[in-house]
Amino acid sequence: MEFRKTTVLFLLLSVLWGQAQAQAYDFVVAKDGSGQFKTVQEAINAVPDFRKNTTTIFIKKGVYKEKLTLPSTKTAVTLIGEDVQKTILTYDDFASKKNRFGEEMGTTGSTSFFVYGDDFTAQNLTFENSSGPVGQAVAVRVDGDKVHFKNCRFLGFQDTLYPHGEKSRQYYQNCYIEGTTDFIFGWSTAVFENCEIFSKKGGSFVTAASTIEGQPYGFVFLNCRLTGDAPEKSYYLGRPWRPFAKTVFINSYLGKHINPAGWHNWNKPEAEKQVLYAEYNSTGPGASKTERVKWAKQLTAEQAKDYTLEKIFGDWNPLAVKSAPQAGK
Repeated sequence: MEFRKTTVLFLLLSVLWGQAQAQAYDFVVAKDGSGQFKTVQEAINAVPDFRKNTTTIFIKKGVYKEKLTLPSTKTAVTLIGEDVQKTILTYDDFASKKNRFGEEMGTTGSTSFFVYGDDFTAQNLTFENSSGPVGQAVAVRVDGDKVHFKNCRFLGFQDTLYPHGEKSRQYYQNCYIEGTTDFIFGWSTAVFENCEIFSKKGGSFVTAASTIEGQPYGFVFLNCRLTGDAPEKSYYLGRPWRPFAKTVFINSYLGKHINPAGWHNWNKPEAEKQVLYAEYNSTGPGASKTERVKWAKQLTAEQAKDYTLEKIFGDWNPLAVKSAPQAGK
């Protein structure tokens, strides 16, 4: 009798927990069928176009092998994973892979998750391109504006993370990003704060910014840790994919894998006069003020004050608390 009472109580609590969870999120994704959807793309597709209020999608633990797209019509979407280590969005395309027409996919075509919608937030999720060391293979490409990743992981090799949109502002907070060559690359204005940037064996460059001419900020790393299992002095902080590349490291720890020269011109001598490659208060075995290339800069304390979220992002505050989701709005 006591066992039956306990069982009934457990079932009742489970139902109440499920109801509370459903009320907390607009949609729940679960591979076991316990949510409204079994796939992430189905949940994204269900979001009303151009919804003004936030739509929150909770994703239960599991490996979701899907090639995902958040269209530009799906605005103010928030994805929340149940566990950053165990909620994994993954796919395995790569640039040299042939499509059904026999054509190579290219770098963009290799992407596992395309983010075109504005005001997108992701939290407690792992984004992965699982194709392995086979050349360019993007885990996430971001074109939307005002995009915030919090406590997320980005896994891959070459070209892992692609902040692509020229007018896109992106904030990566407490994230882990790994890869080999140029594994953070693109046009966008992107701030990485309190992130771990892990350089894997077989690579050579952490970043390859392609900042457009006249854009005040490119990639900014604040209080980050550059770690890795790559050989000593085998990585450069960045090289210019386009001639006006801007990449700045402030108050960051640089591991021994960082080359004392710091930066590489990608055999483009003219870019040395056009790029902005700078550091302030770098620490660790990869930090050096005397051996850096002459065309890179060491910022003064006054210059470093220009690198705040308010100055970089303007009218967008990624740390502002979003209003609670309202179903159907």
